Amino acid sequence: MSCYNHSNPSTFLLMGIPGLEATHFWIAFPFCAMYVVALLGNFTLFFVITTEPSLHLPMYYFLCMLAGIDLVLTTSTVPKILSIFWFHSHEIGFECCVVQMFFIHSFSALESGVLLAMAFDRYVAICKPLRYIAILTNAVIAKIGLAVFVRLPYCGPRVISHSYCEHMAVVKLACGDTTPNYVYGITAATFVVGSDSIFIAISYILILRAVLSLSSRDVRLKSFSTCGSHVCVILVFYTPALFSFYTQRWGQNIPAHIHILLADLYLLVPPMLNPIIYGMKTKQIRSRLPRAP
Repeated sequence: MSCYNHSNPSTFLLMGIPGLEATHFWIAFPFCAMYVVALLGNFTLFFVITTEPSLHLPMYYFLCMLAGIDLVLTTSTVPKILSIFWFHSHEIGFECCVVQMFFIHSFSALESGVLLAMAFDRYVAICKPLRYIAILTNAVIAKIGLAVFVRLPYCGPRVISHSYCEHMAVVKLACGDTTPNYVYGITAATFVVGSDSIFIAISYILILRAVLSLSSRDVRLKSFSTCGSHVCVILVFYTPALFSFYTQRWGQNIPAHIHILLADLYLLVPPMLNPIIYGMKTKQIRSRLPRAP
C-alpha cells in the first residue's frame, strides 16, 4: 500500500451507499424527485418574495436567505449522487471534494444561523410589535445576513465509503494524526448547533410567555400559527443533522448503509420541505403563488 506523504491524491472514489449497490438505480428516482421539488419550491419562494413588494419584510428576507442556502446545499451534492447511482460516475477530483465539503459544512452552519435570525424576528414581531420596524431595519437585516454567512496527507485506498465528501468519511482516509481534525469537527458542530439551539429556545420561551399573557384567544392562536411553520422547519433541519453527525462518530452499531442513506436525506428533505411548509403555513406567500389555469 503506497502512501502519498504530505501530498494529496488527484482523485477520490465515492462508493454511493455501500451494501445497497444493487438498488442504486432505483433509489435515484425518489432522490431525483425530491431534488426537483426542492429546486422548484425554493426558486418559486425566492421569485415570489423578490417580485412582490408587499413581501419585502424582514421575515421574508430571511426566507430568501434560507431558500438560497438550500439551493446551494442540494446542488453541491445531489447531481453527483445521481451520477453515481445512474451512471456509475464514482470518481471525484480532490479539489471538487474539498469544495463540496466546504459547501456542505459552511452552508449548514449558515442555515442554522438563519433559523436563529428567524427566531429573533418572531420574538421581536410578537414581544415588541410596536418597535418591529425600528429594530429590524434593512441595515440590521443585512448585518445579520453577513454575520450568518487543514489539509491532511492521504494514503492507501482513495475510496470514500459515502455518497458525497462527508467530512469524517474523508478524514478516515488520512494517514496522518486525525485527532485534531476529529476534535475540531465535534467542537465546531456542537458549538454552532448548540449555541444556536439555546438562543432559539430562549427566543421561543419568551415568545410563549408573551403569547400566553395575551387576553384574546384568537390572537393567541394567530401567534402560535405564525410561529408554527418556523418550529416545523427547525425540527426538520436539526433532527436529521444531529442524528447524522453524531452517529457518524459514535453510532458503530448502526449499519453503514442506514447512516449514509439518512445523511443523504438530510441534504434533500429539509430543502424540499422548507418551501412547502412556508408556502402552506404563510398566507401572504400562499396567496401570491402562481395558480394553475
